[in-house]
Amino acid sequence: MTVQWLLTGAALLLAAAAFAKARRLARRLERLTESYWELRYEHGQLRARLNRLDPDPAAGGGAEPTAAPGVTAFVPLSSLKR
Repeated sequence: MTVQWLLTGAALLLAAAAFAKARRLARRLERLTESYWELRYEHGQLRARLNRLDPDPAAGGGAEPTAAPGVTAFVPLSSLKR
């Protein structure tokens, strides 16, 4: 009978440890999901800023194209900080 109680206690401890780990992983997943959506939002904001700085010439932007049509020009990230 003692062996059964030991196995029951070990199973309860293992279940409690698994439950705690699952809760930690759920919180981590929530943080990662939130970070993902924040990065997607920031990416969209930066893309909009970049389009305002260098509008697409094919879309009727008033500026002269600086590169050949159909070629994407290099824009250093340091210029976006201004």
